[in-house]
Amino acid sequence: MGTLSAAGEPPESRPTSGPRIALALGGGGARGLAHIPALEAFDELGIRPVEVVGTSIGAIIGACYCSGIPARELRRYALSTFRHRGEVASRLWKLRTDQFTDLLSPALGNPVQLNALKLLETFLPEGVAETFEDLAIPLKAVATDFYAAKAVTLSQGDLRNAVAASMAIPMLFKPVLVDGTVLIDGGVTEPVPFSFFDKPVDVIVAIDVVNAPKGDGGRIPTPYEAIFGATQILMQSVVSERLQHRHRPDIVIRPNINVFRVLDFLKARAIIKAAEPAKDELTRALEKTLRRF
Repeated sequence: MGTLSAAGEPPESRPTSGPRIALALGGGGARGLAHIPALEAFDELGIRPVEVVGTSIGAIIGACYCSGIPARELRRYALSTFRHRGEVASRLWKLRTDQFTDLLSPALGNPVQLNALKLLETFLPEGVAETFEDLAIPLKAVATDFYAAKAVTLSQGDLRNAVAASMAIPMLFKPVLVDGTVLIDGGVTEPVPFSFFDKPVDVIVAIDVVNAPKGDGGRIPTPYEAIFGATQILMQSVVSERLQHRHRPDIVIRPNINVFRVLDFLKARAIIKAAEPAKDELTRALEKTLRRF
């Protein structure tokens, strides 16, 4: 099991040479594939984050990257895995659910609640660590304590169960039990988790992939679009409030990916391509920041 700590209570900081650049990877379902180009910017500049904090898809991508998998390899893996609908369906079939196709065309009247850990392990690439202690870069996964109605961070012990808790979107996944605590998707309370790093940190970079609902302003959304669109609106409200009342990140990047939906993983290539301008923006911002040190 992972070890729970209340969000905002960081462990003892670790010394490092040069500027300490920390990275927050936000939640947003398939839109979180836009984190990959952002990580490529770090790799191409030879920058190693001193710590990564991730929510939901941000925790998944963060777990892969912090395990030592280069961002360019994550791009290849994502494009290969989500290239064909049949390949995705084949992996989902391993979960042995009669409703696996509903994940590709979800219906609000017949919601699917899958085991988040089993789904995670079905799609993780090889080389992802088993525990937080095995990571090459320190990582925190942010989840939501369902009954206490607050964010918690997980940073010790079982990495995969912690990430499963962080990604447990209501309706799609069953809540995850960690140390006797019922946890759900971290995006409910911390869509962009930029406040939970070790101290001191010189530079905080936050990647916000929540975005807002997109479509014809006169078209009534489907039940599926309405429920997830409403979640986007609520998450954006939380992010706006956090930015006003907490120490703002030094760099905030928002890829223009609002045309994509939570489960649009089959559009991985289009999502990553749409995030390329944001990668360029982040590269310029990081270069400017490094010149200050």
